[in-house]
Formats: sequence, structure tokens, C-alpha cells
Amino acid sequence: MDRETRLRRIWETILEIPDGTVSNYGQIAEIAGIPRGARQVGYALRHSPKDLALPWHRVLTSSGKSAFDPDSRHFKTQRERLAEEGVPMLNGRVNMTRYRWEPELDELLWKPSTMWDEE
Repeated sequence: MDRETRLRRIWETILEIPDGTVSNYGQIAEIAGIPRGARQVGYALRHSPKDLALPWHRVLTSSGKSAFDPDSRHFKTQRERLAEEGVPMLNGRVNMTRYRWEPELDELLWKPSTMWDEE
């Protein structure tokens, strides 16, 4: 799979994360069909098109922490956006047991491509 296809799959997966839930880098990679591709998810987030409006704030580490430094503007923005969706970040961490996105198998198998036509 080429890099552009991997990026598109990652972006599509992130766009599917519902309000009020979160995911982690590894889970997104797995759903996108890129096993052990957590770092590629970080790359995709950093290099997403400006007009894509990804819900990047719903992507956390596997332990539920933000990938950003707690003193950074991005951390504060992420915490605020999650709080607006009813997802509290306590001591810099989201309860992944409670708020982790668990898509149904049918959702994963039969969802249409939301961004680009298959070529």
C-alpha cells in the first residue's frame, strides 16, 4: 500500500470517531488496515490537509493521555474540545475503558468511503 493510500485510510478512520468517544493511535492504525502503524497515524495527523477538519482531539495515546505537553496550547485545546463533548480529562488522562470508541463489526466492514472514490 502506498503512502497516499495509507494517509487516506487513516484520515477516513479518524473522521469516523463519534462525538463523545476517543481512540488511540494504534487502534486507528488497526482499523485503517495498517497493523503496528501508530506512528503513521501521528504522521497523518501532522500532514493532514488544512480543509479536512479532522477531529484530532479525539486521538490519544493507548493509556488515554494526550500526546501533547500539558503546558502546550494543543493540550489545552484538546482538553477543552473533549470536555465540550462530555469526555473529561482528569489528571491529563481520559478513561479509555469508558470513552474508547468501539465500532461495530458491520460498521467497519460495510461503511462507504467518505473521502475519495476508490480508484
